[in-house]
Amino acid sequence: QVQVVESGGGLVQAGGSLRLSCVVSGSISMINTMRWHRQVSGKQQRDLVASVDRDMTTKYAASVEGRFTISRDNARNTAYLQMNSLKAEDTAVYVCSADVRTRIGVVYEPWGQGTQVTVSS
Repeated sequence: QVQVVESGGGLVQAGGSLRLSCVVSGSISMINTMRWHRQVSGKQQRDLVASVDRDMTTKYAASVEGRFTISRDNARNTAYLQMNSLKAEDTAVYVCSADVRTRIGVVYEPWGQGTQVTVSS
């Protein structure tokens, strides 16, 4: 059993910053890519915001490039999303997922429940 738990969301004014955390725990052998997605209220689609591989290679959506920074701590099975220069259009539920290999060799991508980020203009 693997759990993914996000934290760090909240209400912030436009131009402000937030730092999100994503902790993966449970019967884990290895975590490869970790990802942050976001889902706008009223929409079913989740958009990929950023990803970080185990070797720290990062990728970003064009809409957040230069404002958001994804990082991870492999020893703590944790990923972070530093969000700066926030805009009203960044308002969404931010959800973390990870490519996990469990101790019994199962490979799958568990998801968290998400954390709400609201940016007031």
